[in-house]
Amino acid sequence: MKILMICTEKLPVPPVRGGAIQTYIAGVAPELAKSHDITILGITDPALPNSERIGNLQFERVPGKLFDIYAENVVRFLQGRQYDLIHVFNRPRLIGPVRQVAPNSRLVLSMHNDMFTADKIAPVDAELCIREVERIVTVSDYVGRAIVSLYPSAQPKLRTIYSGVDLNRYAVNAEARSIRNQLRAQHGLDGKKVILFVGRLSPKKGADILVRSMQHVAKRHPDAALVIVGGKWFSDDGISDYVAYVRALAGRSPIPVVTTGYVPADLVHHWFWAGDLFVCPSQWEEPLARVHYEAMAANLPIITTARGGNPEVLEQGLNGLLIQTPEDPAAFGEAISALLSDSGKMRAMGKYGRSMVEQRFGFARVISEILEVWR
Repeated sequence: MKILMICTEKLPVPPVRGGAIQTYIAGVAPELAKSHDITILGITDPALPNSERIGNLQFERVPGKLFDIYAENVVRFLQGRQYDLIHVFNRPRLIGPVRQVAPNSRLVLSMHNDMFTADKIAPVDAELCIREVERIVTVSDYVGRAIVSLYPSAQPKLRTIYSGVDLNRYAVNAEARSIRNQLRAQHGLDGKKVILFVGRLSPKKGADILVRSMQHVAKRHPDAALVIVGGKWFSDDGISDYVAYVRALAGRSPIPVVTTGYVPADLVHHWFWAGDLFVCPSQWEEPLARVHYEAMAANLPIITTARGGNPEVLEQGLNGLLIQTPEDPAAFGEAISALLSDSGKMRAMGKYGRSMVEQRFGFARVISEILEVWR
């Protein structure tokens, strides 16, 4: 089939600026293109040409950043072109305009966030979207439940396809151990029990709560250290009020806190190798953060929150621990301290997590399930 995959208007593909959706598409598209003629439509970027062929994939890029501008350019791109199937990512509002200009194409929608709320899409547009698409693929059961709670008619079209991770990239091997040692020496982390956060620095991601929890961790583990990987936005290292607040908290922490700022997407996995324990302190109803897969792929035990889809990859006590009160720094402090006190348990959790991603969360499984939807 001739297939068009339409990314969002925020970040380009390949993920030179990061981004979960962009990483997802880049992870599955090359293999999908072995059996289909695939074009990926995304936004322009100074680091990328507007049109290029990489391997067996065609990339086309149009101006974006703002949805209305992007939607106009998507429609303009589609005029005069024919596709058997158009797969739209995370933008139900695009389905109406796409259907008008591509009346004969099959339409599939992938949902990576809760984009069906009234502040994101008008009910009339949401209902049109649900009618026109064959299938709504979600990255977690939580996202599907959120859609159905607003639009019950979507239920028959829903299918959860969990995201995946590049198993080879995150595997712990001789190179990984060497890079781990280099990073830890470079940042004064030798001999430390390293707690890792990876994500954007925004209140809903909860980095401030995690830093405050170090007050509790320090009482039992003065040899611990916290590393915060991420900046204000995916490729933006600017200082927002929140970034300044987190760094001020870090400066007063009783244990060392390393703030890396933005790290390019192709280097983030190095920090997973440098850590001993991964913590996702999400405060919002997270659809299901892909950092969980990445941490498990790097053999790290995880601590995450009972928010949104995050618990769907947590097997309590086997690959990590679940925090029921994410707003409470003491809850994180207790969980972190408990794991840091039992290195054997941490290793067992890391090994179990790695086996989970090998069995259930590799890109090969994602590719297979997308092909089922397309067929």
